[in-house]
Amino acid sequence: MKKYDDLMTTHPLWDDNLKRWRLLWESYIGGDTYGKAGHLIRYQYESPNEYDERIKNTPLDNHCKGVIDVYNSFLFRNEPERQWGRLESDPGLQDFLKDSDMEGRTFNAFMKDVCTYSAIFGHTWVIVSKPQTNSGTRAAELEQGVRPYVSMLSPLNVLDWSYDRQPNGYYALTYLKYIEDQTATRLIVKEWAPEAITTTIIDREKKETLEEIVEDNGLGIVPAVIVYSTRSHHRGIGISAINDIADLQKGIYNEYSEVEQLIRLSNHPALVKTSDVEAVAGAGAVIQMPDTMDPGLKPYLLQPSGANLSEVYNSIKQKVEAIDRIAHLGSVRATKASTQSGVAMETEFQQLNARLSEIADNLEVGEEQIWRIWAMYQNQAWDGEIDYPSSFNVRDKGANYQQLKLAKDTATDPRVYALIDHELVELMGEDPEEVLGYDEYEVVENEVFEVHTMTNPETGETLEVTSQAQHMQLTEQGWIHE
Repeated sequence: MKKYDDLMTTHPLWDDNLKRWRLLWESYIGGDTYGKAGHLIRYQYESPNEYDERIKNTPLDNHCKGVIDVYNSFLFRNEPERQWGRLESDPGLQDFLKDSDMEGRTFNAFMKDVCTYSAIFGHTWVIVSKPQTNSGTRAAELEQGVRPYVSMLSPLNVLDWSYDRQPNGYYALTYLKYIEDQTATRLIVKEWAPEAITTTIIDREKKETLEEIVEDNGLGIVPAVIVYSTRSHHRGIGISAINDIADLQKGIYNEYSEVEQLIRLSNHPALVKTSDVEAVAGAGAVIQMPDTMDPGLKPYLLQPSGANLSEVYNSIKQKVEAIDRIAHLGSVRATKASTQSGVAMETEFQQLNARLSEIADNLEVGEEQIWRIWAMYQNQAWDGEIDYPSSFNVRDKGANYQQLKLAKDTATDPRVYALIDHELVELMGEDPEEVLGYDEYEVVENEVFEVHTMTNPETGETLEVTSQAQHMQLTEQGWIHE
């Protein structure tokens, strides 16, 4: 059995990123977890009780969670399209889709959680496992409910990993070590290698190895998939979607504490007096001073002006605007009418669309790898296809309605009216072909102008009309059809 110190060795990148990962996780969770993490700067000479009281009175505006929730609302507005290929007829497929992790979570819900965790940390790990069984046939496995399932691992729990370059140039995961479970007294560490699976039980208090269980890895690979939010230049490390937002949120959190302190001190000034003076602060208080007291020692109230409140609020506002710029959510998260121009808003929507498309592409790659391992457990080859949305309809509907209204007021050609009506119905989320009875391509195909004759009613002159523009011009002049 391995010794405790040898077993608990960690990857250098894990050591470098651990502190940052904890900040990102606490920033997303918020609440009591964030307060106890010590992100509120402690004043000099502040007692522990005073510091704890200030934490309780300081609110957290959780922008990290808000940004990730907005991303997920776009990414999972529509479910990804999946074509199963040979797995379509697999009897365990539907059970897996309904309960993917043996805890009642559907596969779509599982992938949404994977997306959330990868956005927090930059990446997350997914293990595809199948219980060991002595069943000799698939029918016996199905009867016992034995099938592959998935588990998600936070980067905080994945202690070490290793990639080796294969002869074909592919980098394969050849080693993975993570904490599978932990209690106050025991720790379970699991190691995956292509040849074997090792589970070690550790006594946390004595730091000793209690038991080691070694099983054969019949799959021949490490069945783990790393799902990125955004890739970095280090294999096995991603870039968090809230990496810079977490720092700005921490700054806002501390400034809210300053606001609370300024308001409290402004409304409740401190009374400065000598020990001989009998007085308490408050409305209607009576102060009794000795007759022999030096006039220079008379009691007085110490009260800050509160003029800095506006500066603190302005700093908070600027940080919130910076968060919206970083996340490309200025128009989406706006709480009042935006002063951005139409071009600026459209540019921001395009940047948000690019960010969401990158996340969706990485989810698509990760899910295909999950299904490839799942098929291997079922002795099949994955030949299906996963398709996440690659474009997200992020636009200002109000501005689009105004543009179409202006276009309709300006247009004179009936065909243009038809195209505008088509866009209006599409903007309303309906099928134009069902509502209007035609598609926009039909309008384009029917653009051939029918040559006809028009007459000037005053002179009787006739003229052959060969274009729509000529037709409109003669109509304005009073010409009529023959």
